[in-house]
Amino acid sequence: MKFDKIIHEPARLRIMMILSGVESADFNFLLSTLGLSKGNLSRHVEKLELAGYVKINKIFKGKIPNTSYQLTKKGTNALTQYWKNLDVIRRTGQI
Repeated sequence: MKFDKIIHEPARLRIMMILSGVESADFNFLLSTLGLSKGNLSRHVEKLELAGYVKINKIFKGKIPNTSYQLTKKGTNALTQYWKNLDVIRRTGQI
């Protein structure tokens, strides 16, 4: 069984778990919830976007830029498969 290395990284897994429970989350929410630096969060989200797992939405609220993120269908499917793979390991003890 092969783990998705994009998701398996702890910070990215946490990002995906948060996004799986909401319609979308903005940068500041993720920043405060995860306790990552701005650069670290940006880099992890960029990797998730490149994999097609996260969609980035940039808008203006008045004159203030706002960046939000949402899990894509591909991201949802990949996260579901990730958990299925973990369940197999828990049941069988084999990787």
